[in-house]
Amino acid sequence: MQSIEEAIQQSKFQNNMHKAQVNVLYTASVLDAASTQMLKPFGISPQQYNILRILKGCQPKTASIKYLTERMLDRMSNASRLVDKLKAKGLVERIECPNDRRQVEISITEKGMDILVKASAEMQKTMVAKSPLTEEEAGILSDLLDRFRG
Repeated sequence: MQSIEEAIQQSKFQNNMHKAQVNVLYTASVLDAASTQMLKPFGISPQQYNILRILKGCQPKTASIKYLTERMLDRMSNASRLVDKLKAKGLVERIECPNDRRQVEISITEKGMDILVKASAEMQKTMVAKSPLTEEEAGILSDLLDRFRG
């Protein structure tokens, strides 16, 4: 196990809170890179994977772009652009409101659901099952991160 000091080659931090903040940011970057690599064979990014997961959770209902944006893990991502890319791949469909063409609802296609199921299984196998944390430790970490966010 490599410490944060070793990982970023920094021997001293202002205090433990500063060290924890740097560690969280660094760890998030490591997880994002691993997710990107794991999802590459499926032709989707972690942000696109997140959109597909949100849409699966909405079923049988559809979701607006606003709804997707509010629930995305990376709120800086452009949900509309991500949906356009997923639509081009045939993974989602856009449904225009007949009364207001500006209002668009999004739903996951059968192909999108198939990719999501396969990618989720790989994510479980690759990222979750290989975690060095026990189930109890993962729960404690999650609780601590909740507290950290306030």
